[in-house]
Amino acid sequence: MAHEGQNHPNDDGGRRLMHLGYMYWANGTHPAGWRYPGAEHDGAFEPDHIVRLARTAEAAKFDFFFFGDRLATGLNYELTNTSVLARFEPFTAASYLATRTKEIGIVVTANPTYYEPFNLARLVSSLDHVTHGRASWNIVTGADGRAAQNYSRSEHGDPDYRYDRADEFISIVRRLWDSWEDGAFIRDKKTGSFVDGDKIHSLNHVGKTFSVKGPLNVARAPQGHPVILHAGTSERSRNFGAGEADVIFAASATLEDGLAYANDMRRRARERGRPDGQIRILPGITPLIGKTREAARQIYDQLNALIILDDDVQFGGREPSYWSLDAKVGEIRGEAVGAGHRNLGALSQRVGIPLLHVGIDDLVDLERASAFNHAGSKLLAETERRTGRGIGQISWRDLLHTYIVGGHVVVGSADDIAGYFETWFKAEACDGFNVQSAYVYEQLDLFVELVVPELQRRGLFRTDYRGATLRDRFGLERPINHFAA
Repeated sequence: MAHEGQNHPNDDGGRRLMHLGYMYWANGTHPAGWRYPGAEHDGAFEPDHIVRLARTAEAAKFDFFFFGDRLATGLNYELTNTSVLARFEPFTAASYLATRTKEIGIVVTANPTYYEPFNLARLVSSLDHVTHGRASWNIVTGADGRAAQNYSRSEHGDPDYRYDRADEFISIVRRLWDSWEDGAFIRDKKTGSFVDGDKIHSLNHVGKTFSVKGPLNVARAPQGHPVILHAGTSERSRNFGAGEADVIFAASATLEDGLAYANDMRRRARERGRPDGQIRILPGITPLIGKTREAARQIYDQLNALIILDDDVQFGGREPSYWSLDAKVGEIRGEAVGAGHRNLGALSQRVGIPLLHVGIDDLVDLERASAFNHAGSKLLAETERRTGRGIGQISWRDLLHTYIVGGHVVVGSADDIAGYFETWFKAEACDGFNVQSAYVYEQLDLFVELVVPELQRRGLFRTDYRGATLRDRFGLERPINHFAA
């Protein structure tokens, strides 16, 4: 992809600076976060709730405020993440937020599987105009097959189908964004010339899935192409992101995994002819902050005590029917898990040993821990890191909580969190983080009040916005118009 000259480098006097985005979850990411005393729990359909969070992030000079989305829902989300049970349509919320913020980027999620290229190109380009160059599109292909039933379809399609569609989709969208060159509007009252017809282009695209004539009926966006985001770990998703995305969301939860993922994505981007420094890696992370390290760990324990566990086969005492040596532990994902996965049965499959005659509040013993599989050993290490407790102090309930509250969680003081961020950033395992809150508003407020100043003190994060657009903030070049080139 050709680019124009870069206006605002991603540094400060030669120093590399990290990027921070804020991932909006109405009730936070912890499955019981909405139950925490004083936590916001009923603001999902209050526009000012979004504005409150976005302005807080903007005051701290975050790069962007991120709207996720899903196209189906179900009661399984009640125990895993109440924020996705029901929520605003992202373009509507983003357009409202654009009028109540001035600097922060605004990311919307949209799935090419359930859009047409023309209307998606028009929506994103319009948002870029409304925000004066702060818009970004997060491309997802959708893992929830229930969405098909909401769009008059018999099936969701396998991953290859969805990525084949996405490949053609993004190619069309980019050309639609270019179908009006910069300077196409003349608006000369004396001559009566309103546009320069030579700078308006049809696509006449006929492909495997789509047929689109063009041109788009929106002028070229301030950023040329709004910033593209993508996340994924499969081969197809990595290749797609390496070829198309400006920012990659990563799911790595250890420094070793994070560095391997970042290096792999950078290699794939180079192989696709992209210049170095034109792709950003931002792992998702939930920093759980307290005024002290011990206070943070107490908050973590208090949150976990509010998790509702499954009633079935919870407390051991007999050989449970759930245990099987043939269980495919790798298929159980290390993230917020649903009903049927919140008991010792699920934990036994995760760690790879039958938990016979074990009480959920018994302490994990060295003999059993020594027999854990690789996933179990990682779970134990993660539990020790979060709680600060070791063998002889950790209970089976603690391990189960870590399993349920999966993902990238770091618990500690502002100094702990900033040090953790710095380690990842200086190792080049990332270019920053996509920050999430376990519950709102307190956790974002504490991050902005305590962690951001510490990152700034260490010379790792900006003290003010630089440049006019989100591309400028990321130090990304403005794409050259396909037709003009």
